[in-house]
Amino acid sequence: MNMSEQMNSSKGQTPGTANTMKAIVQDRYGSVDVYRQERIALPEVAANEVLVRVHAAGMDRGTWHMMTGRPYLIRILGFGVRGPKNRVPGLDVAGTVVAVGSEVSRFSVGDEVFGISRGSFAEYAAVLEEKLAHKPSNLSFEQAAVVPISAGTALQALDAGKVERGQKVLILGASGGVGTFAVQLAKAYGAEVTGVCGTGKVDLVRALGADHVLDYTRDDFADGTRRYDLILDIGGNPPLTRLRRALAPGGTAIIVGGESGGKWTGGFGRNLRAPLFSLFVRERLAMLASKERASDLEQLAPLIEAGQVMPSIDTVYKLEEVQQAMRQLEAGRVRGKIAIHVSE
Repeated sequence: MNMSEQMNSSKGQTPGTANTMKAIVQDRYGSVDVYRQERIALPEVAANEVLVRVHAAGMDRGTWHMMTGRPYLIRILGFGVRGPKNRVPGLDVAGTVVAVGSEVSRFSVGDEVFGISRGSFAEYAAVLEEKLAHKPSNLSFEQAAVVPISAGTALQALDAGKVERGQKVLILGASGGVGTFAVQLAKAYGAEVTGVCGTGKVDLVRALGADHVLDYTRDDFADGTRRYDLILDIGGNPPLTRLRRALAPGGTAIIVGGESGGKWTGGFGRNLRAPLFSLFVRERLAMLASKERASDLEQLAPLIEAGQVMPSIDTVYKLEEVQQAMRQLEAGRVRGKIAIHVSE
């Protein structure tokens, strides 16, 4: 049975029937207005890929970058000069396997999965086997869909910082997608966690298990009253000297992201300067170049199933409400993550 037949059989359709799907597409960079809904052909699936019927998708900051094409550096890096190479946006995905490539060995039709796809704002998505894992049974599809990129990034950041039990960990951007997972993971590793966020999100960060919460509108994390063994700077833009000021002697700061710094490089310039800065000081400042891999999802699954790490979802939108969802993300009003419901 070929892939088309696998999929049609799983849906009760006649093999050979032309298949299309509902999807959000974009052909140029710009505001949310570049998003529109169309019926398009199902994605072609390679031998090492799985075709997933998408039940839910996650929205992350990277999707915003691919919508706007900013910073311009991403265009130079090969994502598309005038518009994205992949017309269907969305990366995080959760759903049910409907077909598998000839080289796929870890998944079968009917498996419930989550991972990182190439175009999850659609009824079907192609996913590399190496970026896919079995969905934890205690998560809904909406919950599972917001895990892969954000939780995987948080896990990699803590690993890069070599977090240890009993350490004092500061998390800047603790109420965002990556931050909400980082707080929970750091606590699961036995660290004493201080989260930094805005006034309206203090209760969320505290509920996630943070031992201390700083409101950045009133509190200065680098005022010298406390020093930290590890700092995760997620989406902030403090000068490197301020990060160092808040570190304990020999401490480590991992720069996970940055959302300012100009239209050409965004906050990436500061990321590149961090390792150079570290050559002249005792503390270690490093940038994180996160990877997309199933091994992170498999490492997270036991923590999720044990209830030590759980997604924090602000709002669930329908597929046709993607523009509204993106506007909420742009406005900085999201507490945790946004999920997109696609199908039952």
